[in-house]
Amino acid sequence: MGFAMQWSSYGSCVSLSIPHRFPQALLSFHAYHWNRFQTAPKNQRITVLCGADHRSSSLGSERKRKIVEHVCLLKAKKDLSEEEENDMLDYLYTTQYQMSGVVAISLGRISAPNPERYTHAMFMRFQKKQNLEKFYENPFYLKVLKDHVLTYCHGLVDVDFESEVDDEMLSIFRKGEEFNHGVEFVLLISFNEAALGKQAEHALASLASVMSESPSLIVQFTLGLNFSPSSKEYTHGVVIRFRSVEAFEIFINSKEYKNVWHSKFQPIAHKSLSLHFSVDPVGTEIM
Repeated sequence: MGFAMQWSSYGSCVSLSIPHRFPQALLSFHAYHWNRFQTAPKNQRITVLCGADHRSSSLGSERKRKIVEHVCLLKAKKDLSEEEENDMLDYLYTTQYQMSGVVAISLGRISAPNPERYTHAMFMRFQKKQNLEKFYENPFYLKVLKDHVLTYCHGLVDVDFESEVDDEMLSIFRKGEEFNHGVEFVLLISFNEAALGKQAEHALASLASVMSESPSLIVQFTLGLNFSPSSKEYTHGVVIRFRSVEAFEIFINSKEYKNVWHSKFQPIAHKSLSLHFSVDPVGTEIM
C-alpha cells in the first residue's frame, strides 16, 4: 500500500522517461489525494508541466508563463510505521497552506526499489524563485522538517529549476478533464561537465521535439537547469504528464524516445534517476 497527495498548479518544466533497461534508476509511486484534505481552497492552482527555453515544449500557445519546480526525494528509516508515514506526509502536504506562492504539491511513497534507496518523493510548484527561497526559510516548514520528516528519514536530495507553461487558464491552472488523471513522471539528470552548454541544450531540445510530436500521449512537459543551493548532484530536472499508464509505456518504449536517449543523452550523462506516479481525480483514494 502506498500514499501520496496531489493538487494541480501553476508552472512549468520538461520531462521524459527512460526505458527500464537503460543505465538509470526508475522509481514509481501512486499519487493519492489525502481524504482529510479533499477540499482545496477556492484559489488553489493546478500543476503545469512544460519546457524552459524550448518553444516547442508547450504543445499549445506561444505565450508563456514562468514558474519554479521543486523536487525532493527522501530516504525513510526501514522500520517506518504506517502511522509515522501518515504523519510525515500529512505535515508535508499542509505546508502549502502555511505560505504563499505554492501553486501545486504532490507526494508519496516510491513503490519500486532503487539503487539510491529513496523511499518517498515530493513535488511542489512555486510562482517565483522568491517564493521558493522563502519556502526554504519558512518557520513552519523548518519545524515540519525537524519534527515530522528528519525524525523518520536519514537522507534527502532537492532539485529546483525554473521553466514555463502556456499562458492560458487551462494550462496554468491545469484544469479540464485531461488533467484529472494520468501519469506524472520526474527525471533527474547529471550531465558531464564538458557537455554542459551546447551539448546538453541540444539533447534537451531533441527530447522536447520528440515530446511535442506526441500530443496523443502527453498533456504537458517541462525541464530546467537545477539551481538548488543545497544539492548539485543533478544538473537538470524534467517533469512530464502522460495521459495514461498506457501512454507512458508507449512513449518510453517508442523507437523515437530510445533513439534520443541512446544518441543524445547516454554519451554525455553520467547519472540519471527517474520516478513516476499515477494521478487520480481529486477526492479519490486508491489503496
